[in-house]
Amino acid sequence: MCGGRAKKKYGEQAAQALGRSRGGFSTKIHGLCDASGRPLDFLLSAGQAADCTYAIPLVQDQTYDALLADKGYDTDAIVAHVTQQGAACVIPAKKNRTTPRPYDKELYKDRHKIECMFGFFKHYRRVFARFEKIASRFQAFLHFAAALQWMK
Repeated sequence: MCGGRAKKKYGEQAAQALGRSRGGFSTKIHGLCDASGRPLDFLLSAGQAADCTYAIPLVQDQTYDALLADKGYDTDAIVAHVTQQGAACVIPAKKNRTTPRPYDKELYKDRHKIECMFGFFKHYRRVFARFEKIASRFQAFLHFAAALQWMK
């Protein structure tokens, strides 16, 4: 018998939402909350993945009047998807956009609610340290923490 290394059971790192970014080995949590700041849904991605690639799958089955997001989500595809849904797209334009789009600055001030939601999750060591190796288990704990937020 050869004492070689066993095969990985759960798949590669990208399949488990693990990847390298500027800060090192990490996972990104893409979140969606309602107007009160209560969490609705989450998607996980590797640390090096762009934010804008996960916006449409995150809001695809949701109903909303306005989508508030930061500059990382400013793409033509997201703007087209949101306007096709009949909602207002409140995303400031990136610096490299040739023709900046106007957006409602007063409504954009409510974006702090999702930042507060992520701040709530950072109180849980299991979230900010990502002890879970398997993405589905990590996401399950995110949903558990979201349920605690809803019970407040």
